[in-house]
Amino acid sequence: MRKSNTQPLGDVIHEYLKSLDIDNKLQEMRIIDSWPDIVGITIAKKTARLFIKNHKLFVYLNSSIVRNELIRIREGLVKALNDKAGLKVIYEIVIR
Repeated sequence: MRKSNTQPLGDVIHEYLKSLDIDNKLQEMRIIDSWPDIVGITIAKKTARLFIKNHKLFVYLNSSIVRNELIRIREGLVKALNDKAGLKVIYEIVIR
């Protein structure tokens, strides 16, 4: 017999992570891990440093050519990265 207050395990884990305030950090890590999938291996190799702070993705690059290209397509990158995470985690990309 099933109790009336039962929940799926996935929902319980999600609520637990949210209560520990870890959920947002996991989404940020998902975005950073998906960087090579979104921009491609060539651009990922030119990326020196990548981190998220205050809903901004900071991207440090080794190539000025790649930097100029990413500046041109930064709006599309924000959308693609947020789509990969499943929710709006980043609002802006800062390219240096």
